[in-house]
Amino acid sequence: MDKVIPIGTEFFAKLRENNYYFVDKTTFLSEFFRGHNDVTLITRPRRFGKTMLLSMTQQFLDIEGAEEHRNLFEGLQVMDDPVAMAEQGTRPVVFLTLKGWAEDTWEDMAASVAWYLGQLYEKFSFLAQDQMGEADRRTFEAIRQGDAPVRLLNKALAVLCQLLEAHYGRKAVLLIDEYDAPLQCAWSHGYYKDAIGFYRNFFSAALKSNPSLDFAILTGVLRIAKESIFSGLNNLDVSTVMRGGFATACGYTKEEVSKLAHDFGHEDKLAEAAAWYDGYNFQGVDIYNPWSVNNYFKYACKAEPYWVNTSGNSILQTMLAHVDKKRARDLLQLVEGQTVRAVLVDDAFIYKDIEQHRANLYALLLATGYLKYVGETQEDEVTAYDLCLPNRELRSVFRREIMRSLAYPEGEDLLFTMLTAMQEGDTEIFEEALQKVLRYMVSYHDAAHPESFYHGLMLGLTVWLERRYRIQSNRESGYGRFDIAFFPKQTQLPGLLLELKAVATEAELNDAAAAACQQIEDKAYWVEFTAADVTNVWRYGIAFCKKRVVIQAGK
Repeated sequence: MDKVIPIGTEFFAKLRENNYYFVDKTTFLSEFFRGHNDVTLITRPRRFGKTMLLSMTQQFLDIEGAEEHRNLFEGLQVMDDPVAMAEQGTRPVVFLTLKGWAEDTWEDMAASVAWYLGQLYEKFSFLAQDQMGEADRRTFEAIRQGDAPVRLLNKALAVLCQLLEAHYGRKAVLLIDEYDAPLQCAWSHGYYKDAIGFYRNFFSAALKSNPSLDFAILTGVLRIAKESIFSGLNNLDVSTVMRGGFATACGYTKEEVSKLAHDFGHEDKLAEAAAWYDGYNFQGVDIYNPWSVNNYFKYACKAEPYWVNTSGNSILQTMLAHVDKKRARDLLQLVEGQTVRAVLVDDAFIYKDIEQHRANLYALLLATGYLKYVGETQEDEVTAYDLCLPNRELRSVFRREIMRSLAYPEGEDLLFTMLTAMQEGDTEIFEEALQKVLRYMVSYHDAAHPESFYHGLMLGLTVWLERRYRIQSNRESGYGRFDIAFFPKQTQLPGLLLELKAVATEAELNDAAAAACQQIEDKAYWVEFTAADVTNVWRYGIAFCKKRVVIQAGK
């Protein structure tokens, strides 16, 4: 394969003109032109190809350079679809990305909006040669020069559509990328009230009361409630990860990843790619993270959490700062591979309520790509959704971006200290660090079956070691079944064996820890290590009583 896998190339024309590898997403155009509303909103996680989708749509529809643009689609699936091809090159198109509309204050945001809209108008400077009314000309020039007042900026898209219709004799198409980015920024920086007032009018003028609009497609990460921003817009069609069509428009399907692996001679890496980057569920379709897949195959199939290195989500961090202890424990259990059940998940966000309802956290994690939907139950009018982490990359991302934000005051440093001590046989430091975790994470009322609770807690904490160890839980060995064992992937590392006990009173802790150590010997749990040629094994007896822990060790 002589093509290059693109990383960070978001614009369709550049990708095609430079002969980059392209996963064909033109079936979106076929699906769209077989039935769409006046306004379509598509929400997907960051780095899932939303900008590329709109850029491709712009190149397909734009009446300017229609024949040249048609050549960009040679060999792609849409060329075999006469219904879609009848729409090619037939509309004036306005493509606007709001991705960079981020400032610390409303004053700076308003100035930034004026500049960005001035740049947009400059692309259509030829309209200044058309005949237009004096008021329209003053508005056009003021916005183009970047010094228009906010009351005119509200109408910028609507005016541009009107002028384009007059020029071409065809109603315009609006493509707005990352429509929610400015509002996320405004919420995080404390000027949401000013921002929502402007953007409500900005979108309403463009999408609701715009006779020169043919149709519009918006993309973003979050679905902001109609009451907040799209009030009165009755022609809005919404596609989310849960419902609404266009399931395969963003992200890679299994078939697309298989073809990519075949084209670059890496079919033998498909299982690893699936373990790390598959597992998303978009409207019942299995989806891979495209950003991570591209990086994986481009960089010699090295399995890394590529997604974690992309831009974060400030709204998510704000919510995590307000998570209570029970939700913190639930999130930790997700790292172990368990599911959480969330009642009344609503994928339409109202920012003033975003911190006030715990279910919003799970809806946010689902929308932003941290969790996937695996099922639901319904009783009366209440629906409970079962959610889990999609794959190994997300387990890593989850630990790094989320767990360090909410679990413990000392964050990753505390976990690193605890796990290092565990590997070095430093029982005193191991116990001290785990004790700090328990003070924050554990309630006196936790778990009807306390030993199972602590078992899950330890698995969630120690999953950080999965790169260095093969972790096994509740496996038969010797004359019984050990709790948790860590088999080293590198010869210089010691093996680790944990036997856990839960007791009713603190007075029982020392005896229980000693009994756990003795059980390891009596039941010969260590024979699995011998079979794996691991001779250096730390053996820990760990006893819990509510927020207290005692650890004893042997070797």
